[in-house]
Amino acid sequence: MVNRRHIRIKVMQSIYAVLQSKSDNLPKEEKFLLYNIKKATDLYVLQLMLMVEVRNLALEHIEIKKKKYLATDEDKNPNLKFVNNEIIAAISESPEIKEFVSKSKLMNWKENREYVRILLDEMIGSELYSDYLGSEANGFEEDKNFIIELFKNIIAPNEKLFDYYESLNLSWVDDYPLVNTAILKGIKQMSNGSHISLQQLEVKKDDEAFLVDLFRKAILHQQEFTSEIDEKTPNWDTERIADMDMILIKMALTEFLYFPSIPTKVTINEYIEIAKDYSTRKSSYFINGVLDKILKDYNKSGRLNKIGRGLL
Repeated sequence: MVNRRHIRIKVMQSIYAVLQSKSDNLPKEEKFLLYNIKKATDLYVLQLMLMVEVRNLALEHIEIKKKKYLATDEDKNPNLKFVNNEIIAAISESPEIKEFVSKSKLMNWKENREYVRILLDEMIGSELYSDYLGSEANGFEEDKNFIIELFKNIIAPNEKLFDYYESLNLSWVDDYPLVNTAILKGIKQMSNGSHISLQQLEVKKDDEAFLVDLFRKAILHQQEFTSEIDEKTPNWDTERIADMDMILIKMALTEFLYFPSIPTKVTINEYIEIAKDYSTRKSSYFINGVLDKILKDYNKSGRLNKIGRGLL
């Protein structure tokens, strides 16, 4: 499942884009935000299908070697352990993935086979691959362990592949770690005869509602929150405050006031962590200080309306 931190990051990026473009068409921006977060499933499927295409190319090479005029015994009787890998077969035969590929027209690896070749060459040259082919152990668990290590050590860290994805969709830069984690989790959960599911990247209905509400309310209360931040930062010209810091503070204030079931501590911690990755070196300290001051005022004035114990 897509987690709340990832949702907050997507909302943050969309708010930044709206403020930069000065767009006032909120329905259009909300629709694009929902579309954008769901596009992570495309990346998820592309990563899975990449392993299938590496297998397919390996099989092509085997067939070509068999037809060589001076084929060796090894060429005629190749080790088929990788091309018969049960995990890759399960991915390839998954009705859910087949349907998604067909509907989404994901033909990337047919049109860009150089990435498949790069990964096949790297795999063949690895100790991981030679150990796998040379191992006497066989069966589903052996195949699964190999695919997990292949994905972790060769596919996921490949910089050329990452650059390719970035060129296709800039938002996939942030989706990449989430997607790769979901793939590893999905493979680890597979049992003999099962198929990997697309539900790993599913956006639940309540999370979708959270995403839209957070985006809408943060945008609509921009001016109000700017005034409150001005009051708590008298020694700062708001134009000197990093744009991303302002957005993160305003998103946090939105959660304070309009999301009664989210504890204030959770909100503060989430935005401090996001600031560490997406803003300046000192942003997390600045954001923490501003939020702490405003939260104390909200508590004194009774503006907080949190439901349940321990939510303040």
